[in-house]
Amino acid sequence: MQPTLANDRRTTVDEIFDHLYGEISSLRLLPGDKISEAEIASQFGVSRQPVRDAFTRLANLDMLLIRPQRATEVKRFSSREIEKSRFVRAAVEAEVLRRASRLCDKAGAARLEACLADQRKVIAEGDFKAFGALDYAFHRALCNIAGADYAFEVISTEKAKVDRLCMLGLSKEDRMPQLLEDHEAIAAAVIAGNEDAAVKAGMLHLSRLDSTIETIARTNAGYFDPEGD
Repeated sequence: MQPTLANDRRTTVDEIFDHLYGEISSLRLLPGDKISEAEIASQFGVSRQPVRDAFTRLANLDMLLIRPQRATEVKRFSSREIEKSRFVRAAVEAEVLRRASRLCDKAGAARLEACLADQRKVIAEGDFKAFGALDYAFHRALCNIAGADYAFEVISTEKAKVDRLCMLGLSKEDRMPQLLEDHEAIAAAVIAGNEDAAVKAGMLHLSRLDSTIETIARTNAGYFDPEGD
C-alpha cells in the first residue's frame, strides 16, 4: 500500500506506469532494452521518486529488471516463469469456470452474451486494441458470475505476463476470430451449466499459444533469459 501522498504525485506515478506499460507490452521497448530513470524523469518533468515507484510496479509484473548499480532494463522472457504463470492461471481459471457453471443465472448469461456481441463488433471493425480490453472484460465477467472477483486479480496479473510475448506471435487479426470461438465455447458451456465442458474449453483456450511460444523461443532466443530457463 502506498503512503499518503498528494493527488498529483499519485497521478504522476500512474501516468508514468501506464506509459511504460504500454511501451513494453506493445514491444516498442524490447526485451533487454535499457531504461534510464533520469531520462524518464526528464521526459515527464518530475523528480526520480515517482519514476522509481513506477519502475517498482513494473518490476512486480515481471516487466522490468532492476539491479543495484546496474542499468534497469526491460525484462527478458523466462521459460520457467512463463510455465509458472500458465500453471497458476490454469488452476485459478479451472475453478472459476466450475463455479461460474454452477452459479450462472439469466443475468450472468446475458452478461456473457453481451461480452461476445462486443467482441464480434470490434472484430468486424478490425479494432485490435479494443478486442484486447474486451478479452479482459470477458474473463472478469466469468469471475463475477463465479462470485470470485478476487480471482480476476490473479488472472489479469498472470495474463499480462504472457500478453507481451503474444505480440511476437501471430498478428492479432489472425488470432481474434479463434479467440472469439474459444470464448463462445466457454460461454455456451457455462450457460448450460456444464462444468467439465467449460473447463475443457478454457484449457484449450489457454493452450493456443503453446506452439507460438516454442517458435518464438527458437527464433528470438535473444529475448529470453538463459538463466531463467
